[in-house]
Amino acid sequence: MSSKTYSLVLTAFGAAIIAVLAQITIPLPLVPITGQTLAIGLIVTILGFKYGTIAVLVYILLGAVGLPVFTGMSGGLSILVGPTGGYIVGFILTALVMGAYLNKFGFTYFHAIIANVMGMMITLAFGTVWLKIVAEMSFMQAFLAGAAPFIVLEMIKGVIAAYVGIAVRNRLISANLLKQLV
Repeated sequence: MSSKTYSLVLTAFGAAIIAVLAQITIPLPLVPITGQTLAIGLIVTILGFKYGTIAVLVYILLGAVGLPVFTGMSGGLSILVGPTGGYIVGFILTALVMGAYLNKFGFTYFHAIIANVMGMMITLAFGTVWLKIVAEMSFMQAFLAGAAPFIVLEMIKGVIAAYVGIAVRNRLISANLLKQLV
């Protein structure tokens, strides 16, 4: 398999993992707890800046055109412009920042934890601002509904994504399956 084809397969696989983990959800009144943020952290930690970010973009584009890849097997532009759309759009900035950090400082457990926790907070911040605007809430209302209940959980998901992501990445590199991306 050519390097380009292999990179496309890994990117598609990353987008698919995000779509699958997005279906893990605990419904709450306005913003549910989902596996999406865990998946974003995991994929960027494994694939790095370029391919991790492309996987996130592919996931969002698949959902934007209506494929049921978002939480609750939903899709379409209405999700992206709705109250939770900011979290999804924020995944792009999250992937960029996480990937850039990991590429600069290295794919170690320590740096992966920092990158993932930082990424989780970026997603919450972006989602909170979006929620404020779309739901016409005060900043405090948006923060209390869209960020505060999730901070500790997102930090835990960040640590899990870091450890699992680095372990998987190291195994794939050892098996020469990520050689073309390193």
